[in-house]
Amino acid sequence: MEKRVALFIPCFVDQMSPQIGLDTVTVLRRVGYQVEYPEDQTCCGQPGFNTGQWNAGRPCAERFVKVFQRYDQIVCPSGSCTSMVRTHYSELLKDSALRADAIALGKRTFELSEFLVRVAGVTDVNAEFSHSVTYHPSCHATRELGIYDEPIALLSKVRGLELKLMKDANECCGFGGMFSTKFGMISAAMGETKVANIEATEAEYVTAVDPSCLMHLEGVLRFKKHLPKAIHIASILAREAR
Repeated sequence: MEKRVALFIPCFVDQMSPQIGLDTVTVLRRVGYQVEYPEDQTCCGQPGFNTGQWNAGRPCAERFVKVFQRYDQIVCPSGSCTSMVRTHYSELLKDSALRADAIALGKRTFELSEFLVRVAGVTDVNAEFSHSVTYHPSCHATRELGIYDEPIALLSKVRGLELKLMKDANECCGFGGMFSTKFGMISAAMGETKVANIEATEAEYVTAVDPSCLMHLEGVLRFKKHLPKAIHIASILAREAR
């Protein structure tokens, strides 16, 4: 039977890093999945939910449920947005007729590395990336989805990749969605601390499963004129071995 997944692309990827979406498709196809992209999808509603604007976020969540409910498996290159669907829809849609569908849908929605390892049963995706890399565990992926070893397992099988673990890896990078705009100085200071730990590894790249964290880290790195580059894990895994 043909294996099929639906691709859920977050706003950050759609508007700022579309290559991450393309790379996600490349990886999923390489491990044997047909990928469908529902064109009617929009924002999952997380910005409204996080800022207390639930009346703005709720229609987005309901639309998401309607668009994706016919799919058995949904894959997203973002721990944050995956967590929104799986963890918070039950609360946001508590008075909605779609609440039961939303809860069921959340159980079928996976972050990319989580899907590859836990569902597809794959750690070696035949990737090659001849650089040193350190990994930043994003808060939503670890604390809300319980994703710890999956990205490391995948990176460890990438040919030519030298994995360098950083000090205090589980500390927040400082982005935190609206936190970075409401508390800019604190966010920047946290980013600088994280970047110092990244630099201490002497890695060429820092990777993560969340594009929003990487955008924040890349901004700090560029502002400080530091050398490590930010790259999403999908873009590493998409580099096929020769």
